[in-house]
This record gives sequence, C-alpha cells and structure tokens, in this order.
Amino acid sequence: MDADNLVRMANRIGQFFEAMPDAAEAAENVAQHLKKFWDPRMRRALLAHVDRHGVDGLNAMVEVALERHRAVLD
Repeated sequence: MDADNLVRMANRIGQFFEAMPDAAEAAENVAQHLKKFWDPRMRRALLAHVDRHGVDGLNAMVEVALERHRAVLD
C-alpha cells in the first residue's frame, strides 16, 4: 500500500471531522470511520507508517484519533 496515499486519504477524513465542535468526539469519529470503511490492511499500513516515520504530514485530528483510539484500529 502506498503510505503517502493513505496519509492523504486519512487527512481528508480528519479535515471533514474537524468541523465538529467537540474535538474528542471528532477524533472518535475519525477512528470509527477508518474502522468501518477502510480495509484492515489499509489501517495496518497507516499505523505501520506512523510507527516507522512518526506523525509528520498527518492532520492533527488524525494524529489524535490514532493516539487515542489505536486499539480500535489494530
């Protein structure tokens, strides 16, 4: 999987949910969206990319979602 494409797609999801007034709920919604609509291989590839390269390039909302809700995504 192309990590750059996964980061780009995750960032679009994060940008969408940033409009929510409750940041904690928004981060949870990002994680739930990734869980519901992304293939497990895509989620694992994104998490592996973050583990190897850090969160540089990730939308802040996605970063929070991955930190707080990683167990949901593994």
